[in-house]
Amino acid sequence: MLGLQVLQLFRTLHRTRQQVFKNDKRALEAARVKINEEFKKHKNEASPEKIEEMLKMGSDVELLLRTCVIQGIHTDRNTLKLVPRNDLLTENVPYCDAPAQKQ
Repeated sequence: MLGLQVLQLFRTLHRTRQQVFKNDKRALEAARVKINEEFKKHKNEASPEKIEEMLKMGSDVELLLRTCVIQGIHTDRNTLKLVPRNDLLTENVPYCDAPAQKQ
């Protein structure tokens, strides 16, 4: 069962890498190498607790990549153009940390 979860996480990380670093060959390759290195480094891990811990960390990394990374393109020496993915764009809803009061 854990083996299937590991494989699913591996695939998910690579899919996320392709979306997050789209059109950036250098970042795509660096992320590919890093993902593969980390999985190879721990391929002989036998402890279910350690595997669960690493699965959690990998899922956290995938979430962070998917929700927090925005591509930037240098347009000139002092300008960076941000290219957010559509799934990062949300409605601009005002934040209110106090619940609505009943009248």
